[in-house]
Amino acid sequence: MKIERIEQFFPRPRVRLVKITTDDGLVGWGETTLEGKPKSTMAAVEELADYLIGKDPLRLEHHWQHIYRSAFFRGGNVLMTALSGIDQALWDIAGKYYGVPVYKLLGGAVRDRIRVYAHWGIRDLSEEGLARARERLDRLQQMGYTAFKSGPGGKWRGHEPPAVIDHFVRCAYTMREWVGPEVELAFDFHGKMTPALAIEICHEIKGMRPMFVEEPVPQENVDALKLVSDHVPFPIATGERLLTRWGFREVFEKQAVAYIQPDVSHCGGITELKKIANMAEVYYMHILPHCAIGPVAFTASMHVDAVVPNFLAQEQVDQGLGHGLLQEPWQVVDGYIELPTQPGLGIEVDEEAAARTVPYTEELGGEFYHDDGSVADW
Repeated sequence: MKIERIEQFFPRPRVRLVKITTDDGLVGWGETTLEGKPKSTMAAVEELADYLIGKDPLRLEHHWQHIYRSAFFRGGNVLMTALSGIDQALWDIAGKYYGVPVYKLLGGAVRDRIRVYAHWGIRDLSEEGLARARERLDRLQQMGYTAFKSGPGGKWRGHEPPAVIDHFVRCAYTMREWVGPEVELAFDFHGKMTPALAIEICHEIKGMRPMFVEEPVPQENVDALKLVSDHVPFPIATGERLLTRWGFREVFEKQAVAYIQPDVSHCGGITELKKIANMAEVYYMHILPHCAIGPVAFTASMHVDAVVPNFLAQEQVDQGLGHGLLQEPWQVVDGYIELPTQPGLGIEVDEEAAARTVPYTEELGGEFYHDDGSVADW
């Protein structure tokens, strides 16, 4: 069996897919969505296809090592996203070849279903804003979610006046009042804060007992991240922009966070996500895999979630369930998704829908400035 063809699809904003077909007709799907850099990743996949065409798709580790190590320059978000999507597609083929779901090839499931958390929050305390928040919460609660993630929206400077901070704090406590103590609430700071500001805000919201605060500061400086963790009495999480085991190494060694959030479409695919999770287990860190893109990446994450003991919850956005793109979208029941049962990733992509290319619009690739014209963090 040889790889015969590699194709790419862009059916929706923030959903870019790769399809690998073998000479005996097996098909594997992966997701190569890289927020803000869609054209770069497309070129990377085309470049890697020159190596992969004609190769045995079942030599997953060999191909991963070659793609990562063959060039003098390793890693980077463009290469790793291309590699991640290809890796997912090769695992999909392997599962179909052996007639089992991918998680059975990864060692077998340690749980029967995957806990997911949804995006919901209160950012607007006006009557209209609260009504919109209530409407979405009611819909999500009907699906049984027991955890939600929100965050302080907009642009944040090195420090903000009390009115800005107090507004976010009121939103956070209002959320807790609405859902009660049985539901977990997390907040994504998007790496917008300085350590001092992050610590100040975390202490303001500690009374409502967050599940975690994600990316309080940018990921480049592990010591700054640890500074926040050391001064905050609840879990800190990071990792969506870290790539490979090597990218997480210092975070582990310095015990800089409680939870890590590798993304299966950036960190190195299914192959690398499992290795990162296994490393995290040694440091008693749980994983909360990041996934704010499409349903193929979401599905790939769940296969790793199924097999690692230190899994806590899986991020899930609305389009991750696959409505309009998967033949059978995922169903959330009581806040969980049942394990896939079909071979490979266990999904069937609607190829007609996948082929409907849409113009690319991506807020993460746009211009974002403060009032004085200086660049703001998205």
